[in-house]
Amino acid sequence: MTPSKKITFNRRSFLKSSALASGGILIGFNLFNACKPEAKMPVDISQLNYNDFNAFIQISDEGKVTIYSPNPEIGQGVKTSMPMIIAEELDVAWQDVYVVQGKLDTKNYTRQVAGGSQSIRHGWKPLRETGATARQMLINAAAAKWGVDASECKTKNGVITNAKGETLSYGDVVKDAALLEVPEKVTLKDVKDFTIIGKGKNNVDIDKLITGKPLFGMDYKAEGMVYASVLRPPAFGQVLESFDDSAARALPGVIDVITIGEKARTYLSTVKKKSWTVQLSGSDKVVVIGKTTWDTIKGKKAIKAVWKNDSDLESTEDHDKVLLDILDGKKFKTRRKDGNVKKAFANADKVLERVYESPFLPHNTMEPMNFFANVTPEKVHLVGPVQTPEEAANVVSDLLGRNLEDIELEMTRMGGGFGRRLYGDFVYEAAEISSVINKPVKMVSTREDDMTTGVYRPAIKYKIAASIKDGKLTGYHLKEAAVNSNMYGLIPNFFPAAAVENFQVDTANYKSNITTGAWRAPYTNFLASAEQTFFDELAEVMGVDRIKLHMDLLDNVKKNPDPKIEYSPDRLQDVIKLAVEKSNWGNTAEGVYQGFSVYYCHNSHVAEVADIVMENGLPVVKKVTCAVDCGVVVNPLGALNQIKGGVIDGIGHTMYGDFAFKDGIPQSNNFNSYQLIRMGQTPKVDVHFIENDLDPTGLGEPTLPPIGAAVANAIYAATGKRLTKQPYINNLNLDKVLG
Repeated sequence: MTPSKKITFNRRSFLKSSALASGGILIGFNLFNACKPEAKMPVDISQLNYNDFNAFIQISDEGKVTIYSPNPEIGQGVKTSMPMIIAEELDVAWQDVYVVQGKLDTKNYTRQVAGGSQSIRHGWKPLRETGATARQMLINAAAAKWGVDASECKTKNGVITNAKGETLSYGDVVKDAALLEVPEKVTLKDVKDFTIIGKGKNNVDIDKLITGKPLFGMDYKAEGMVYASVLRPPAFGQVLESFDDSAARALPGVIDVITIGEKARTYLSTVKKKSWTVQLSGSDKVVVIGKTTWDTIKGKKAIKAVWKNDSDLESTEDHDKVLLDILDGKKFKTRRKDGNVKKAFANADKVLERVYESPFLPHNTMEPMNFFANVTPEKVHLVGPVQTPEEAANVVSDLLGRNLEDIELEMTRMGGGFGRRLYGDFVYEAAEISSVINKPVKMVSTREDDMTTGVYRPAIKYKIAASIKDGKLTGYHLKEAAVNSNMYGLIPNFFPAAAVENFQVDTANYKSNITTGAWRAPYTNFLASAEQTFFDELAEVMGVDRIKLHMDLLDNVKKNPDPKIEYSPDRLQDVIKLAVEKSNWGNTAEGVYQGFSVYYCHNSHVAEVADIVMENGLPVVKKVTCAVDCGVVVNPLGALNQIKGGVIDGIGHTMYGDFAFKDGIPQSNNFNSYQLIRMGQTPKVDVHFIENDLDPTGLGEPTLPPIGAAVANAIYAATGKRLTKQPYINNLNLDKVLG
C-alpha cells in the first residue's frame, strides 16, 4: 500500500456523532471537496435531516454498511460504482453494503451532476480517501481497545485483526471509533490489492428494476396529487394568442385548465446571467389539470389554440442551405491557428476538401420528461429525474421568489437522459403549475411532446481541407457552421491538433429559435465522424496506410510536445494497436469489409473497427471491435454496458437518425416516423481495455463518437462510395445513399 498525500478537504468533511440512536457511526463526506463549514451532525440518527447531508457512510453494530450515493443515476451506473470505490478503501465485504440514493444538498455539495462522463473521474480520490479515513478510525479504535499500535492491525471484509490473531468486527468498535479524532493522513490501497474495484458487480437496483419496483420519476406518487399536461407552441418562435378550452373542461376527469408563462417571462427578463442549462420559453402555455395522465392528454387534445409568430429570429429558414452558405462565407471565429494554413495550401501539390453534414437529433429518452412539485407556504417539494438537480433548485428558487432553503429536491432514477435532462424546463413547469393551482402535481409529457417541443442536437456542417506536399500532410483547415454553435463549437486541442504543422479550426454560428443543447457526447458526436472519415480518404489520396498515417501523426506530436493538447499521443497509439490486433485488421474472411476510427474525448482514448457485410445490396454492421483506455475500470460489468450502449447508440443515429423542421415545426413526432436502431440491427461489440493504474476517466460517452466514421469507412471499403451526410441509411433514401 502507498501513502496518499495529506487529505485536502477539511475535517468537517467527516461528520461523526458519539451518541447515535442506532449505535452506529455516521461519516459524512464531501464527494467533490466542496464541504461547507456550516454542516452539522444531528446527535440522533433518527433526527437526520437530508438538508444537512447528501453523501455519507453508516456502519451499524452488526457491521453492516449503508452508503448514500449523491449523484443522479441516469443508467450510467454511478449508484453502483461510486459506493464500490468507498467500500474498497473501507475494506468491507460488498455483500454487506447497502446503497441508498441521496437527496440534493445545496449547502454541502457543489457537483451533484450527471453529465460529461465526469462523476467517477472527479470523485475517484475523494471517495477513496473517505473510505480509507473511516477504515483508519475503526483500526485506531480497535488498537486502543487491545492496547497495541494501530500499525500492527489489519482489516479484511469488515474485520480487524492484530498481530496475535485476535479479531474485532467493525460493529464491535464502531461506537468507540465515533469518539476518536479524524486522522489527517491515511494510506490508500495499491491498485493490485483491490478486491472490489475491478470486479464486475451487478447494478444495486437490478432486483427492483426487473421486478418493476418504483424507482423512476414516472413511478412517484403523493397523497392528493393531480396530473398536468402542457400544451406548448407547435412551432419554435411562436407564442400563444388565444385558446378555447370549453371542450376540454367538459371532459370527465379534467379538473381545470390554466395558463403558465408569466413567472418564466419575469425570470428571463430579470436574470442577469442565464445558465446554459436553463431552457425557458417566453410564451404562455395552456395546462390541463386532471385526475389521471390520460385525462390530461385527452383534455389537451380538445384545446383549440391560436398561435402567432413572435420572434426576430428566422426559424423558418432552410437550415441546410443556410449552413452551406455560412461555410462559403467569411464570418468565422478562429479557435486555434498554428503555422500558416493559407501558405501551405498555396504551395501544395494537392488539396483534398470535403463537406460533412449532420441533421438535428432529438434525445429519445425511454422515460418522457416528468416531474412532481408541491409548492406550499412552508416549502417547495420537488421529486423526479433531472441531471442537474442543484441548477434546477436554484432556478425554481428564483422563478418562484422563494429562498433556496425552501427548496427540497429528491432525485429518482432516470429512464434515460443523454443530455436532455440537463435542461430543467420540465421542473420549472411543474413548479409553476403547482404554485398556480396550490396542489401537489405531476407534470407528464407524452412521447410527442418530448420529440416536438424538446432540446435538440444542432444541425452542423463541417468543411475540412488538407494540403499535401511531396507526399506529406502539410496543412489542415476545419470550418464548422452550426445552429446555435455558441453552445457547441469545436474542440481546438483534440487530435489532430499539434499533429500537423499548419493547422486551423474556425467556427460560425446561425442563431435559431430551435432550442439546441448537449446530446450524448456533445461537440464530438459528429465531429469525430467527419474528421475520421476525412482521414480515411486522406490516407488513400496520399497513398499511405490508414493506420500508419495516424501513428506517424501521433509521432509528430511526441517529437514536438504541445502543452495545450488534451489527448495523449501514446495512449491513442496504444488503443490503435490494440484495436488493430483484436479486430484481425486486414485479414478478415471474404465478404467482410472493415473500417477504422480513433478518437479522444471525455478524457478517454478509444479506437474502433467496424466489420460489415453486404446483404441484399445493403451494408449490415456485424461486429465492432472497441479498444478503450479509460484508466482503472471500477466496475467492468457496468463499463461493458456503457461501452456497448455507446457504440450501438452511435450506429443507430449514424445510420438512421434523421430529424428536420419546416417553418419551425418538427417533421417527426414519434417512432413511427423517426427510426431508432432495432434489436436485430445491433452488432456484436467486442471490448478490450488497456490495463493500467491510471486514474479513471469518462466512459458513458467516449465510445459513441468514433463509431460513425468506422461504419462509413467500412461501407466505403464495401461499396467504393464515400458517405459525407448523415444518416447514412434510412427507410426513405437507401437507393440514393448506396447508388
